[in-house]
Amino acid sequence: MAQNTVYIRIFDTTLRDGEQTPGVSLSIDEKLEIARQLDMLRVDVIEAGSPMSSEGEKEAVKTIAKAGLNAEICGLARTTKEDIDAAIQCDVDSVHTFISASDIQIKHALNLTREQVLKSAVEAVEYIKAHGLVCEFSPMDATRADMSFLKELCKAAEEAGADRINIPDTVGVMTPWTMRKLIEDLKAVLKVHISVHCHDDFGMAVANSLAGVEAGATQVHVTVNGLGERAGNAALEEVVMALHSIYKYRTGINTSLLYSTSKLVSRLTGVPVQPNKAIVGENAFSHKSGIHTRGVTVEPLTFEPITPELVGQKRRLEAGKLAGKQGIKAQLEEAGIHPNKEQLKAIVKRVKELGDKGKIVTDADLMAIARAVMGEVIAEEKIVVLRDLTVVTGINTVPMASVKLTIDGKEYTSAETGVGPVDAAIKAIQKVTSNLADIRLSEYRLEALTGGSDAVAEVLVKVEDKNGNVVSARAVNEDIVRASVEAMIEGINRCLLKKRALRK
Repeated sequence: MAQNTVYIRIFDTTLRDGEQTPGVSLSIDEKLEIARQLDMLRVDVIEAGSPMSSEGEKEAVKTIAKAGLNAEICGLARTTKEDIDAAIQCDVDSVHTFISASDIQIKHALNLTREQVLKSAVEAVEYIKAHGLVCEFSPMDATRADMSFLKELCKAAEEAGADRINIPDTVGVMTPWTMRKLIEDLKAVLKVHISVHCHDDFGMAVANSLAGVEAGATQVHVTVNGLGERAGNAALEEVVMALHSIYKYRTGINTSLLYSTSKLVSRLTGVPVQPNKAIVGENAFSHKSGIHTRGVTVEPLTFEPITPELVGQKRRLEAGKLAGKQGIKAQLEEAGIHPNKEQLKAIVKRVKELGDKGKIVTDADLMAIARAVMGEVIAEEKIVVLRDLTVVTGINTVPMASVKLTIDGKEYTSAETGVGPVDAAIKAIQKVTSNLADIRLSEYRLEALTGGSDAVAEVLVKVEDKNGNVVSARAVNEDIVRASVEAMIEGINRCLLKKRALRK
């Protein structure tokens, strides 16, 4: 497909619709941090929030509007002067105003008539334009509205001065075919830019957004990681990469920041990203089966539609019962280990035997197997060594942990508090090792427990450095805190050893 000159605007509503995700509540500082990241990502519009909802929200929108960002800063408002004034007082660049268009919402949510909705919409748009701001108008629940009334409402908003008309699939009931037809019909009667805002109730938000673009929409509403009400909104990273890689359309997005933006939003909202999430999930560029690992080590395009570096990710190969020689060889060589043909064959055999027992084969497991097969060829090098660990916890005591570590032969001590003894211990370790390498815990899992009060805990962790390299490690101990700490130390060592091997 030839390169297309069409430019699609990206309207990001992570800080508004995304924050409406159940369980998510961002502080002013957190919203500003996300806004700055979105600006670096180069979205066209940042919908900073709903100023009318609270004083704190109003202050957050005002803070973002005054932060000197390049993106257009937008505030949400119902079609009332009070709401619009609240947005105007924040010094935003644009106001996104909305009112229900479907009869079910007009009657049961607003208790209004169609005539009253029309009048309110026109007055709101005129009021926004009278204050010299860009106006985006949304007929809420447009996809369930009577088509003739929807056209009348959108046309009235356009004639009142709206700069953009946004078509929301508020409850996610569209299919790509019906979305395409709807936008085509509206485009036939409207002259202004049309935008689409799709929800994911049936898992089609991204597909419906792209169908809207196919029909002539020039702007898409998105959220990072697909956050939002109920099942969420169209995911920014998926929409953008589909536009770039499949449609060959242009956006202003710096795609190399997609993964780091996803991680930031996940950390601040507390909403984890599912491992198999497209583009930004931990498994999006991970390969396990033999034919896949062999393919990508020879020619990445065999099993990757885009390169992981394009979105700020890294390729990951995983050992296990489905693994092949080529993939395991690549993993070992990345760590500076070069087995001969017979050694590699023996390593693969042991990896498969471990996988057949239902075990996840971690990087540490693979290195241990390689050591056993290759003997002393691989030195048992430890950069970080745990010398002492003390944990204090109780009902009326804030959990606290102190650690003594040796790093490259030099001794360090640290103490930290946490929500529990494991959290405190890991924080104490990271406090010491953060200066050595920016390595953080990205996943923690209590893998298995035997029965009884003296149960053996098996802890699996994944740690990640600032370059996106992820390493897994496992430890087993009767003491869950000890197992957690030992796994964390092993993970840090594996990460540092891999980093040093790559420098050689």
